[in-house]
Amino acid sequence: MAEQSSDPFCEPRYGDRSLGDVVPAVSAALGTPVGTTPSGLALPDAASYVVFLIDGLGAQLLDRYGHAAPYLSSLLAGGHAPMTASVPSTTSTSLTSLGTGLVPGGHGLVGFTTRVPATGDLLNALVWDADVDPLQWQPHQTAFAAMQAAGTRVSVVNKREFDGSGLTVAAHRGADYVGVDRVGERIAAVVAASSARPSLTYVYDGDLDWTGHRWGVASSQWLQQLAMIDHEAEQLREALPPDRRLLVIADHGMVDVPADGRIDLADDEELCRGIALVGGEARFRHLYCRSGSVDDVVSTWREVLGERADVLTRAEAIGRGWFGGVDPTVLPRIGDVVVACHGDFAVMSTEGFPYEKRLVGMHGSLTPAEMLIPVLLD
Repeated sequence: MAEQSSDPFCEPRYGDRSLGDVVPAVSAALGTPVGTTPSGLALPDAASYVVFLIDGLGAQLLDRYGHAAPYLSSLLAGGHAPMTASVPSTTSTSLTSLGTGLVPGGHGLVGFTTRVPATGDLLNALVWDADVDPLQWQPHQTAFAAMQAAGTRVSVVNKREFDGSGLTVAAHRGADYVGVDRVGERIAAVVAASSARPSLTYVYDGDLDWTGHRWGVASSQWLQQLAMIDHEAEQLREALPPDRRLLVIADHGMVDVPADGRIDLADDEELCRGIALVGGEARFRHLYCRSGSVDDVVSTWREVLGERADVLTRAEAIGRGWFGGVDPTVLPRIGDVVVACHGDFAVMSTEGFPYEKRLVGMHGSLTPAEMLIPVLLD
């Protein structure tokens, strides 16, 4: 089966300038290096770093709508080129790459929803499943834990509901968790945690991503939320003493998917033939095939979708380096066939994921709008 061209996809820059390289770069800047310091992400020395991750703020979105975020836009003058998200460009995968310093094929969270090989069920990495032990699903020491063990205070400032969640344990264990629910207490918590020397304080805000999913990134609602996030970031900077560095990043970008850019598996029997389980998300599907049906599934999907998506076997996707080096235990979590959408196209599966009908903004694929994320330093 011939491979399809990935253009105009943006390939991940693992080991050089990707989310998994942030913590090693920060640890080097703190003078307590952990892991391999990436050559493409050099940060200035400091005794304390605050890493503020804004969920869904792609680099192209900030360029396009910078008028709504004057403070964040002002940091673009620092000349730090964007870095890449992990593949797929989705929150669970990216946050785990950040916290562990590993590529997706190493840490094992290779999608929003993926097959649990032992049961054949789907694991939703954001909600998690009580029957799946996050310590077994992601058994490697996190970069956060390695820094903490080396004498750097590492704190995670996030909503109280996420404390002890499967994703938090898999991605960020080893750090001190500080539960907050409001912007004011979030800023106060970051200021307090970052007073330690040396220290890394990680803080997360997911409201922009939620707004984009619900209303789209071209909506007035999203622009208003961006303005609020911008104000929050500026308030945080003003509350921090000048010797503490603020690094603002994101986990992925987003694209709006119009009604005529969607195909629903619920309405297409041809695309469902040979498939036992559908995972991933609308912009990046994992297809788990019935025995002996992979070739037929690939052929049918390529014919039907054409240039609207890259349809690859598991081996082809791994060969492109999409997941980085893949641990043998992670292999069966990746779809027998993976489908990465181009442009503003999406493959819906509303029978299995009925909430997809309500989504406007989506992410997961390898377009620059989804993969490029800002590196903003103050």
